Amino acid sequence: MNIMRRKVYMTAGYNTISMGTGRKEFNPKKNRPGLEHYIHEAGQGVVSQIGGAEKIDESVIGNFMAARFNNQAHLGGFMATIDPSLEFKPALSVEGACGSGGLSLISGIRSVLAETADVVLAMGVEVQNTVKAIYGADILAGAGWFANRKKGHAYFFPGQFSDRAGAYYEKYGFDYGRKGMGRWFRNAMENARLDPTAQEHHNNTPDLDALYNKMKPNGASFVDHLNVLDCSKVSDGASAIAVVSEEGLRRLGIDKKDAVEIVGWAQLTRNITQDPPDLVELTTIKKAAAAALKNAGITIDQVGTIETHDCFSIAGVLATEALGLAAPGKGAEYVTAGNTARDGVMPMNTTGGLIGWGHPTGATGVHQAVTIWQQLTGKAGAAQILLKADRPYGLTINMGGDDVTVVAIVYKRGA
Repeated sequence: MNIMRRKVYMTAGYNTISMGTGRKEFNPKKNRPGLEHYIHEAGQGVVSQIGGAEKIDESVIGNFMAARFNNQAHLGGFMATIDPSLEFKPALSVEGACGSGGLSLISGIRSVLAETADVVLAMGVEVQNTVKAIYGADILAGAGWFANRKKGHAYFFPGQFSDRAGAYYEKYGFDYGRKGMGRWFRNAMENARLDPTAQEHHNNTPDLDALYNKMKPNGASFVDHLNVLDCSKVSDGASAIAVVSEEGLRRLGIDKKDAVEIVGWAQLTRNITQDPPDLVELTTIKKAAAAALKNAGITIDQVGTIETHDCFSIAGVLATEALGLAAPGKGAEYVTAGNTARDGVMPMNTTGGLIGWGHPTGATGVHQAVTIWQQLTGKAGAAQILLKADRPYGLTINMGGDDVTVVAIVYKRGA
C-alpha cells in the first residue's frame, strides 16, 4: 500500500524550554507557568514563522495526563488561545501516553493526506512538576496497564525498565550493559549542553563517566538495575511544528529547502494487558521502524540521524538493536564504541533526547520532529551535526508506555 499518495512536509518547528530539575531557573517552591503558557508560547513560535495563524486550517495537540497533573482536560479548546483566528476551526487532542506527541504528528499527516487540510498546527505539551515524584509515578503508571499497579514498583515505569535492564545484564553481562548505558548518558549530557532549550543545558559536570560509575543501582533506595542518571526527567514544556502539503508551503511562502518531506511512517500498538514478548527486545519499535523504512523505500543504512525514545538508558541501547544498527546483544557495544555520539556513524538524540533535553511526555514526539527538521535544514545552531550526502534521511521513534504505542516517521530535506 502506498501510504504517501500526496507530498507532506513539516516546517517552522519550535520548542519551549524543557523546564525542571537541572535548569538553573527552576525552583519547585515557586509558582511556575502552566499549560496555557506553554501552549501559547509553542503555538506562537510556529505562527511567527509562517506569517500568521489565519493560514492554519486545523490544529491537533498531543497530551498524556493534563487531566490529572493539571486538573484540565479538553485541550483542543485551548488552541484558540494561541491566536483568535484559530477559534471556530477544527482542533482536537490525542493521547497515547508518552507517544502522544507522535500521534499529534500522525494526525496532522493524515489530515494532509486526506486533503481536509493544507496546513496543520501539530503540538505536544505536558506540565508535570505539579506533584511530588512518588505521586507522579502513580499518575504515569496510567501509561501501562493500571490493573498491574499494585504488583509493580513504587516508581512504576523505572521498575518496568529496570526489569529490562536486569534481563539484559543476566543475558549479556552486568559490566558490559552498564558500560553501554553509561556512554548513552554521557552522550545525552554532552548533546544537551549544546541546546539552550534543553533541561540539562546547564549541566557542567566535568567527568560524566565518573559521575555515572559512582552511582551504582541500588534497589533499597530506587530500583534494582538502574540509577537516577539512567532515567529521563520530569519536565514541563511544549513543542510545535506545521504539517503541510505542497499547496500549504506555497501558502506560507516557505521554500522546500526550509522544510522536511515525510517519506514514510508507521504507527503500531501492542496489547497493553500483556507483558512484553521479550524483555531484551523492543518488539513494537522493531516492527514500526521496519514498516516506516519499508514505506519510505529505504534501509537504515541510508538514515543520517535518529531521534529515539530513551525514556531510560536501557531503552536507548535496546533501540540500536531494534532498529537493526546492532545485532541482538551488541547494542551496548555499539553505543560504547561511540557510534551513536554526535560525531559517530549514527548520531542519535543530538539535542540530548529524553534523558538530556527532557521529557514533557505529551510533547516528546513533536520535539523529536523539530530536532530532525532543525538538523536536516541546518537550523540546529550549536547542536548542528554534519550529515553525509549518502545518508540524507532522518528517523524519529516515539514510544508510549513500555513499547506499547509506537510512532516511527522517516524524513528527508524538502529540496
